[in-house]
Amino acid sequence: MEKEYIIGCFNAHEKGFGFVKPEDENIERDIFIPEKYVNNALNEDIVQVEITKQNENGKSREGKIVKIIRRGKDTIVGTFQKSKNFGFVVPDDKSFGTDIFISKKNFGKARDKHKVVVKITKYPEKGRKAEGEIVEVIGHINQAGVDMLSIIKEFKLPARFPEDVVQEAKSFGDKVREDKSKERVDLRDKTIFTIDGEDAKDLDDAVSVEKNTDGNYILNVHIADVSHYVKDRSQLDREARIRGTSVYMLDRVIPMLPRELSNGLCSLNAGEDRYTLSVTMEIDNEGNVISSNIYNAVINVTERMSYTDVQKIIDGSDKKVLKRYEKYISNFKLMEELAIILKNKRMSRGYLNLDLPESKIVLDNITGKCLDVKKYETTFANEIIEQFMLITNETVAETYYWLNYPFIYRVHEEPDIDKVKELNKFLFNLGYKIHISQDTIHPSAFSKVLEEVKGKPEEKVVSNLILRTLKVAKYDSENLGHFGIAGKYYCHFTSPIRRYPDLFIHRVISEYLGSSEKQQERFREKAEKYAKVSSERERVAQKAEREAESMKKAEFMEDKIGNEYDGIISSVTNFGVFVELENTVEGLIRFQDLGDEYFIFNEENRTLTGEKTKTIYKIGDHIKIKVIRASKSTREIDFARV
Repeated sequence: MEKEYIIGCFNAHEKGFGFVKPEDENIERDIFIPEKYVNNALNEDIVQVEITKQNENGKSREGKIVKIIRRGKDTIVGTFQKSKNFGFVVPDDKSFGTDIFISKKNFGKARDKHKVVVKITKYPEKGRKAEGEIVEVIGHINQAGVDMLSIIKEFKLPARFPEDVVQEAKSFGDKVREDKSKERVDLRDKTIFTIDGEDAKDLDDAVSVEKNTDGNYILNVHIADVSHYVKDRSQLDREARIRGTSVYMLDRVIPMLPRELSNGLCSLNAGEDRYTLSVTMEIDNEGNVISSNIYNAVINVTERMSYTDVQKIIDGSDKKVLKRYEKYISNFKLMEELAIILKNKRMSRGYLNLDLPESKIVLDNITGKCLDVKKYETTFANEIIEQFMLITNETVAETYYWLNYPFIYRVHEEPDIDKVKELNKFLFNLGYKIHISQDTIHPSAFSKVLEEVKGKPEEKVVSNLILRTLKVAKYDSENLGHFGIAGKYYCHFTSPIRRYPDLFIHRVISEYLGSSEKQQERFREKAEKYAKVSSERERVAQKAEREAESMKKAEFMEDKIGNEYDGIISSVTNFGVFVELENTVEGLIRFQDLGDEYFIFNEENRTLTGEKTKTIYKIGDHIKIKVIRASKSTREIDFARV
């Protein structure tokens, strides 16, 4: 039989095995690589794989790495461990696959327990470790801020803007030009609000709602016109494209644009004239968009509102807040009214309301140490803005789809049928099922289960299982629909300060119509290219944000050793069970800490069964745990069953 070879990116696991993600997007499943067939490949290497075993019962194919085509990393961030004549760097990326040997001449200025950047000079081969030289010292592991800087270096995030980019941002000054305002629809006398979190600094969007004589709602959504300042081929645009997105690292933001624009001229600050790309939609009582108009405007935000205060106004729960915003109460009541209509329509369509609580991590302002971890509380005020942004993104996407403009869509393809069947095996244990009709799945099949599980103890676990089954949303120049919002047309239009696809779409809207055929063709080529790059940058940003969160959660639990908590089993594996606590912290109970017996892992049902006691552990079970280990440096937390 002819051998089959596939090229892809190797994703290593710290236990020695790994998976190869094929470069060919038509090959959906990753290829499992047993430890004995890794053959010195390291995490993120591009490799050639020989297939050794084909799929069975929905499992991954297996293979062995026969060639390393290109190394994924040439520098690594880690902790330096010094001996007299040599040292080692232990990588922060636990899946990297090897410590790095450092000879004395390559120590540089590093001292024991310094976080460092090491350049790899020799890759591992024939049982020998990798070798390297220290090229940068970040600081001592206990020094304030070094932990976050290490993650920034690990993911090669651009911490500073080049000087020419900053100067270009400064060249626009801090006020909009009055002569340019005459070319725009002047809305400076209108009552317009921004609604954001208390600590938000880059305010992309502002809103207002009215009712017309027909009883329909007029929703106005004003988005910062970043494309007015960030022109194609400018230094600002080049830098924004490289970054792709702003990265939110708990106590700091690595912005896509310099603060002169992101917090200044492009931010819709109250009481200041600002240029916007605005969308006005007429919406009926059933949530249908009757008509829409997209245009350039100049606005002056009336009030900068917080989600907290808007919720208090809606609830009528705080006399002080009600008094302060007395003349705007009817505005916010109208917003609530429209948001409820839009949400109900969306839910009836099959919108997946994955209500997964985010973590709120509280840090000490001086030391950066984690003081608390809790659920991030959201209110209906958050929902108002979410519904308004969703309908705006859909309206813009549909408009330009039918105009056949080159565009970047936000797409979310249908899930893989085999993965849904696997999910159903787990859901069966919990009493739920995703309905599959003739090998097709409608979003409403998922939303029905999400409604059934709402308010129940296993709600979060089921939501997580569904999330893992769905494909990852991405950017694409083709309109492939959006499964998660149960919509045919969707894009990201509403955050051009912090996302490059939004900025590109603004530029298309503003410049495409008057451009030549040659320029129009260039827009199409760029849409395809930038969609791919933006998806990659988004993945890197998400990884960095997750690592920062994991590190701080582990730091928070370091002084909780011995404490007991109630948790819920969120995942069952062949090496133990993961348990999530009420405050969103997750830890692992390894087999040896689960009980004094041998455990049998049922991969199909994702259950563990004790050989002696026949105790069964499954996803969704409640369990009392004790914290036995927590390490900020490894970003891991271990529990034991009480």
